[in-house]
Amino acid sequence: MGWINRFYRFLLSQPAALAEKELERCQDDFGSLWVSEQGELRYLYFGTETEQSCGLVDNPAWLEYDYTRAMLLAGYWRSQAPQVLLMGLGGGTLANAVLEYLQPQKMIAVELRAKVVELSRRWFGLSSDPRLEVVVASADSYLANRENSCDLLFLDLYLEGGIARLQLQADFFAACRAALRPGGLLVVNQWQLGQSGQPYAASRLRRLFGSHYLQVEVEEGNIILFIPQAGELPLELDAMRQWADRMEPQLGYSLRPYIESLRRAGEAPDLLEP
Repeated sequence: MGWINRFYRFLLSQPAALAEKELERCQDDFGSLWVSEQGELRYLYFGTETEQSCGLVDNPAWLEYDYTRAMLLAGYWRSQAPQVLLMGLGGGTLANAVLEYLQPQKMIAVELRAKVVELSRRWFGLSSDPRLEVVVASADSYLANRENSCDLLFLDLYLEGGIARLQLQADFFAACRAALRPGGLLVVNQWQLGQSGQPYAASRLRRLFGSHYLQVEVEEGNIILFIPQAGELPLELDAMRQWADRMEPQLGYSLRPYIESLRRAGEAPDLLEP
């Protein structure tokens, strides 16, 4: 669930002649939610200004945001992972894309808000594939006592005010790593600190995972982290480009731009963080 300011999206949106219309508005214990449509795209909002998800009406597995497309790079290292865990469902487009293009044997999506699950099914075509199980729970409570339980873990926790506090806490990151099986991979959608090339909680991440995990900055201001359970991911640019070219006809877009921007965390500019 990316956190995209409506003004930013307005600058990149379809022509103004295509009016945005409201489809549904509702409330839960965490605040207001609403769904709108503009042309071929549907949007899920938390509150009044926080655009949380975007989906293509006729293609539920289409990824409109750069940050979600970049997260698919996980498939290069962990293709057909037996067990995938997604923390944060949003509209469900990332879950749909992972099911369709990475072909896991089983996928569990954990979402804090039951209303979000309802909206993703009603308006965004959340997959009914039997491989997908949706659990309504907080991410930290779900991870308790689930060591060594998944091969690929996507972490995408955002609320109306922005990034969830869990994605800034060392204990939670440690629990995510503990949930990975040997050879597993953690993929984190993190905010970037300005234009620094560094994620929020950079110092804590370095202390936990070292400086050799991979990261890529994307247009929306997010930064995607690829953190192996142990060791170091290979950065094989030629092989990755060939893989991206094979994927492009299926996806309808290229993953090459994100591959070209990949780098080791230790290659990012130094940052003094409290």
